[in-house]
Amino acid sequence: MAAEIARTGGSPEVRASHADRDRVVDVLRVAAGDGRLTLEELEARLETALSARTVGELAVLTADLPAAAAGAFGEAEDVVRIRQKGAAARRGDGWVVPRRLEIRSAWGEVTLDFTDAVITHDTLAIDLDLRAGALRLLTRPGVVVDTGGLVLNYSEIKARRPADAPVLLRIRITGEIHYGQVVVRPPRRVFGRKGATA
Repeated sequence: MAAEIARTGGSPEVRASHADRDRVVDVLRVAAGDGRLTLEELEARLETALSARTVGELAVLTADLPAAAAGAFGEAEDVVRIRQKGAAARRGDGWVVPRRLEIRSAWGEVTLDFTDAVITHDTLAIDLDLRAGALRLLTRPGVVVDTGGLVLNYSEIKARRPADAPVLLRIRITGEIHYGQVVVRPPRRVFGRKGATA
């Protein structure tokens, strides 16, 4: 159960997000398709998942399923490297957050979207070498970003103060920026389109 809680992104008391509920619903549907749950069990668990308030309530729903089904959340790599020049790179749509990111970017933009990310660790270290470009972090409540270790050369940091929430992920960015910027903000909501971000 503790592993399941970690995969959904926090301690048992943390409020569940729509993404947390959606991931559990996917695991339950796969388990039913494999014959591990009856139709009645599936319906009962889906109803509970959709009304769950905390990640602890969600974890109970998949605790008796084998690791293969519950492992649908994915496992985080220790180090992920992003290297790009004159282009754009993006991580989003339920990506699994690693322990460490090494980003080397020149004349382009890197976007890390944490709104639906699978958070399996409580810290993320980002080693950044950014030249004439931007690093954008789209956060959600509970994601805290520390940019105090960055060396700025004709560069800037634009960060919005995060909403008060229990800390799920602490991001520490170190390295250098030359003629660039780091932007930390929640995603923009587009009226009329559920979950749309910019």
